[in-house]
Amino acid sequence: MRSLPLSGLRVLDLTRLLPGPLATMHLADLGADVIKIEDTGAGDYARTAGAVHGGTSYFQLVNRNKRSLCLDLKQASAVAIFLRLATTADVIVEGFRPGVVDKLGIGYPSVSAINPRIVYCSITGYGQDGPYRDRAGHDLNYLAYCGLLDQIGLAGGPPALPNFQIGDLLGGSLTALVGVLAGIVDARASGRGRYVDVAMTDSVFAHTLFPLLAVLAFGQALPRGEDLLAGGMPSYAVYSTSDGRYLAVSAMEPKFWQSLCQVINRPDLEAFAFATGSEGRRVRHELEQIFTTRSFAEWSEVFARVDCCVSPVLRFEESLANEQLAARGMIVEVDGVKQFAPPYKISEFTFAARRPAPAAGEHSTEILRELGCTVDEIAGLRATGAS
Repeated sequence: MRSLPLSGLRVLDLTRLLPGPLATMHLADLGADVIKIEDTGAGDYARTAGAVHGGTSYFQLVNRNKRSLCLDLKQASAVAIFLRLATTADVIVEGFRPGVVDKLGIGYPSVSAINPRIVYCSITGYGQDGPYRDRAGHDLNYLAYCGLLDQIGLAGGPPALPNFQIGDLLGGSLTALVGVLAGIVDARASGRGRYVDVAMTDSVFAHTLFPLLAVLAFGQALPRGEDLLAGGMPSYAVYSTSDGRYLAVSAMEPKFWQSLCQVINRPDLEAFAFATGSEGRRVRHELEQIFTTRSFAEWSEVFARVDCCVSPVLRFEESLANEQLAARGMIVEVDGVKQFAPPYKISEFTFAARRPAPAAGEHSTEILRELGCTVDEIAGLRATGAS
């Protein structure tokens, strides 16, 4: 078995909550030595603020395979330790508001001066420049500004609140990973690092393809619930069954739509897969009536035997037991907590949870010793509260 894909890579993680910790956990899962830098007080407040449903914090779900070092970066001695550590690092990821790391003396100019190969990624809501750079925000704000939130929901209804952090996960975690990995490849070839400025609003905006297509064609986005992938055509929609469950219909290719029409014994609808407007509403109403004639279980059994892109809308707990996701090994247990496995399969690499999410400062002494700090230096840092 070959070594882990990112074995030997060192990452300093200055992020809290989402999205940064998930991005750095992907790197840790692939073998990087990710050192989570936490303050000496409460540490990452995701440990407590993120606690949900009686105890389990999502801190545990996005920080496995990392080590934790506590540093009070408001103290000069702690900044000096961070900069010493930065000389050994390949990547730094931070999620403070613009300018904060520079005020602390650990921003990209300071680090790149002592480590020119560093890839330094800053993840913020609105980016390092522009009139909104200093505004506070969370996922819903980013979706609102980039026009996506206005597109989500049923026709005639209010915008829907997605229980999926699109801005954090697509905008922050995955976009940051693309930038960081590109920087690593270049740094290894050239010896020079990069500064990666990731704005979650930018990233979501850059992926809203269908609203942009509508603007280019019609001069404006279509109203909520009327675009092609938002309920505007009958072949891409969600339909209720007789017992109040739902089926997802995504039969956009003609062969799939034709198979669907044959299964429901309505060959007369085969010409209307892409019907919109009043015609689309008519066909959709016909399908609504048909799907309410059978239960969720009955329809699920029917469509399990037909290749036409119709699937049951599973409840999340049902997804945890789904045979396909189970076969792909997508749920693992780490320190007694169910978690998602990495969503990629790489040849000659088998994922392992090498360590659970760390306690705050769990590895401080270990990391300081690796850095060459003496016993007296470590004691001094402890005495002043710098570590």
